[in-house]
Amino acid sequence: MFLCKIKHNLFPACKIEVPERLTVSHEALVRTGLTDRCVSIPVREATDADILLVHSEEYLEAVKKTPYMTLEDLKEFTLQYGDVYFHPNIYHCAKLAAGAALQLVDSVMTGKVRNGMALVRPPGHHSMRSAANGFCVFNNVAIAARYAKQKYGLKRVLIVDWDIHHGQGVQFCFEDDPSVLCFSWHRYEHQKFWPQLRESEYDNVGKEKGAGFNINVPWNKVGMENSDYLSVFCHVLLPVAYEFCPDLVLVCAGFDSAIGDPEGEMCATPDIFAHLTHLLMNLAGGRLCAVLEGGYNLTSLPQSVCQTVQTLLGDPLPQPANLSAPCTSALESLHCVRSAHRPYWSCLKHAGRTSTELLLRFSCHRFQSYHICGLMTDRYTRIKTTNFLQDADDDSDALTALSSLISLTEKMNKNEVIGCLHLVCLSAGCSDMSGFLQAVFGLLLPLGYEYDPDLVLLVRISGVVCFCGQHFSPWLLFQEDEKACVGPTASCLLGDPAPPLERLQAALPEDVEAMERLRHKLQAAWKLLQTTGERATAASHFSIYIIGHTESLKSPALD
Repeated sequence: MFLCKIKHNLFPACKIEVPERLTVSHEALVRTGLTDRCVSIPVREATDADILLVHSEEYLEAVKKTPYMTLEDLKEFTLQYGDVYFHPNIYHCAKLAAGAALQLVDSVMTGKVRNGMALVRPPGHHSMRSAANGFCVFNNVAIAARYAKQKYGLKRVLIVDWDIHHGQGVQFCFEDDPSVLCFSWHRYEHQKFWPQLRESEYDNVGKEKGAGFNINVPWNKVGMENSDYLSVFCHVLLPVAYEFCPDLVLVCAGFDSAIGDPEGEMCATPDIFAHLTHLLMNLAGGRLCAVLEGGYNLTSLPQSVCQTVQTLLGDPLPQPANLSAPCTSALESLHCVRSAHRPYWSCLKHAGRTSTELLLRFSCHRFQSYHICGLMTDRYTRIKTTNFLQDADDDSDALTALSSLISLTEKMNKNEVIGCLHLVCLSAGCSDMSGFLQAVFGLLLPLGYEYDPDLVLLVRISGVVCFCGQHFSPWLLFQEDEKACVGPTASCLLGDPAPPLERLQAALPEDVEAMERLRHKLQAAWKLLQTTGERATAASHFSIYIIGHTESLKSPALD
């Protein structure tokens, strides 16, 4: 984990973009002991060549003159741009902010650290090619993306902007570039909220070769909650991101989307950023760089920063708070976004379609052999289990395995182990990876978050266990011939990033149809499954079986 901190003082004075934003954030990290667990690396200034990756030479030369301007000249210079404040030191600080993002990229790409966060001022995502804007001078994340592509030959970069303001500077930089996928949610209110751009709407999907690679999720009402944020991740961002298969993830980490912020006026709690961060950490082999953007409530900002850093360090996630149905306005935006991007992404080909019935099928499989290891903080620990069913009439391997599960449950309840692996010989196969991932994002993750189980049993899913990680400990059941998957999967349970997947092909049509029929059937009872404002009418009591292409994959029954 990499952590760097850059601050500056603005002129003239600004009431919300204040140095205390960094002060309180860093103090919270120190107070919680998180800085002691991070690698702190001295930053450098971004060079002219770095800055020119995104900005025009004319603009750079103009900003270079600001340290030598009088206060009156600075005020006049500031008036050229929108909602930005210049100080004699801002050029130096802006170069350090951009340079910090580049140092973070270097540290992650060279393997010195797994991931990291840069606490910087001024922010960057509003800055455009030839204009400062919205407190931003140089576009830190956009520069970092182009720098990473140029220096390390990356083919695909994902930028996730969860700041409450639309990062139009990032969008304009990459709107015709299919090698950079830009995702942004932002307060929009039908173009009434700053920056009040038509380009911030959901139907601005990119231009020319970049069509489909710009995803805007406009929030048209204030008060969005944790469920609204999670719903967009599950039903839009994650499916598209895994299909895109990035080599690096950059986060415009603006925490003005948290509760109490005077700009955002949203109701999402700081702990949601732990979950959002975690859901991104298994992309790109764990290579994730978060760069601070906004966040103006001096209480929720440091809490959100700490939640993000704790997750980057691999700490257990907090229990998700206040999960309910996504609001109608959020569902309307979600539906519009999915429909707008349906032509570009195979994972969204089904968006907007409805189905009527699903034949639920399942098959029973006997446990034939088993191996069990508990997961402790010192990596692997073989544990001894007791055969509670030794007196049963049928002394089969199935009963022995079941006995072991019961014994292991007690050990987990006593915190003697934090998770476990079961290698069990099963006879059934699974569907293809693309279809299975669609089921994970469209069904299992929303259901898991809303149901909030104390234990998760995952059957024959290899490394993708990481997608379902929440605050609880999962159990895994593998086939006997899948022992090669045990090491990578155990590493995921212990907090290591999942191995990167290949770019996914379109899921089999029958898999998609089966999943969509099931989702429509269940969404009346499970609100996080909804992707439109329409209410389903299915019964609320059910069991779930996801139908694969060849054989069926049975999930735990939920009542």
